[in-house]
Amino acid sequence: MPAINKSIVARDTFGHIVRRENWARQEAGVVVVFCIVFVVACGLIGLWISKCLAKRKAQKATVHA
Repeated sequence: MPAINKSIVARDTFGHIVRRENWARQEAGVVVVFCIVFVVACGLIGLWISKCLAKRKAQKATVHA
């Protein structure tokens, strides 16, 4: 006789997973704010990188000229 019946453990675990609440559906506004902040942050980082690359390109042009 097995000490632990694995089918019962798996069924209980699946039951806990299924019963979880959908946080993203309940807090849609928070998810939208996170997405907006992510897009703005990516834009600012991209702008900073392009400025750094432009500065490096300008310095190379003055050194070789």
